[in-house]
Amino acid sequence: RHAGPEVTDRPSPAPSTASRPAAGRDEDPVRSWIDSANTPETHFPLRNLPCGSFSTGGGPRRCGVAIGDSVLDVSGLTRDGLPGADARRFAAGTWNAHMAEGPEAWATLRARLTEALADGAPGQDRIARHLVPMSEARLHLPFDVAGYTDFYAGRHHAFNVGSMFRDPTNALPPNWLSIPIGYNGRAPSVVVSGTSVRRPWGQLRPEGADLPIFAPCRRFDFELELGAVVGQPSHGMVSVETADAMIFGYVLLNDWSARDIQAWEYQPLGPFQAKATATTISPWIVPKAALEPFRVPVPPRERALLPYLAETRPGLYDIRLEARLAPAGGAATTITRTNHREMYYSAAQQLCHHTTSGCPMNVGDLLGSGTISGPTRDSRGSMLELSWGGTEPLTLDTGELRSFLEDGDTLTLTGWAEGEGYRIGFGECSGRVLPAHPDPVGAGR
Repeated sequence: RHAGPEVTDRPSPAPSTASRPAAGRDEDPVRSWIDSANTPETHFPLRNLPCGSFSTGGGPRRCGVAIGDSVLDVSGLTRDGLPGADARRFAAGTWNAHMAEGPEAWATLRARLTEALADGAPGQDRIARHLVPMSEARLHLPFDVAGYTDFYAGRHHAFNVGSMFRDPTNALPPNWLSIPIGYNGRAPSVVVSGTSVRRPWGQLRPEGADLPIFAPCRRFDFELELGAVVGQPSHGMVSVETADAMIFGYVLLNDWSARDIQAWEYQPLGPFQAKATATTISPWIVPKAALEPFRVPVPPRERALLPYLAETRPGLYDIRLEARLAPAGGAATTITRTNHREMYYSAAQQLCHHTTSGCPMNVGDLLGSGTISGPTRDSRGSMLELSWGGTEPLTLDTGELRSFLEDGDTLTLTGWAEGEGYRIGFGECSGRVLPAHPDPVGAGR
């Protein structure tokens, strides 16, 4: 029924340490005639051109790319006759149709937009008519999410969680060092940054009790992740190399998690309602092409992987990641700083493994990396780890304590890759926690 597997038995690249620098970075920033795109601190220089969906004044959704403090209306520009771009791909206001065209089309559009926005480019007045101030744009999900899979692929996170609930000598499950563990989530749960998230109800078992109650979650959490956006379909198993070519780009991702609901429900089949409340992504897809200079190898392997998971090129990225927590009415505190290079499995390895059963992947599938935690306390990517299961509460800059998220808290993720004089950034991925709905028809009695 399915095509034969495309696998490689070439060895993985030499292992690296977290301090090894990425190679091959171009140190000469590309300049744009849009001044705000040339500042060192902007997330959206000409080198980036992340893809989003926006609207203005109640109008229809349009495809756009971020450039400095503006959005370039790609839907309008292609209707206006941008060479090498088919306006029909962008009519729906999402990037799915363009992604379906494949890597050659991705590269062609990127080249045309770069030429049009580069310093000294002709026809600037015509292009400027399609620029919208970022402050006037309402941002939407940049693509229609076809399916969502979340992985558990961060070594430090898996070890921390295992240490809390088992013991440090038996922290990792027996299969963890051999396989990218994941679960199939709910695509409708994916929301764009800025969407408020309501505290969920569910079954949870109070400490010391034998049986559960039905109540609002008491241990609501975030997970700092990177999401890979699949831009090409698969039919049968693909190699890691092919999987990498299928990835269109990356988004910031917050996998909201109800820890107490999860603790009661996860055996024997894993997460269910505890992970179904919401998954927030950033409004901008950073193209994989923009991240190429920042590739770094995976960490040293503690156990040899099976040959089909071997990588032929570095699969992680040197992307700095941060999470900020702001209580209601209070200033934000940066509660963690970490880096994508801390992952144990790359998105390409995850995607490759996802196809081994013959499971087809579709344009618009989203793969969550799993929580990205580093080796130190201040680099842990969830409240569960930061407060060590609630036993070591954090002190915010406001003086307030937090073990888990409280109503009114706003959690914001941000991230960027750092070049010489420029950044390739993701913007922000943010959501505010709303109180749980009133007791539904007395169900909690």
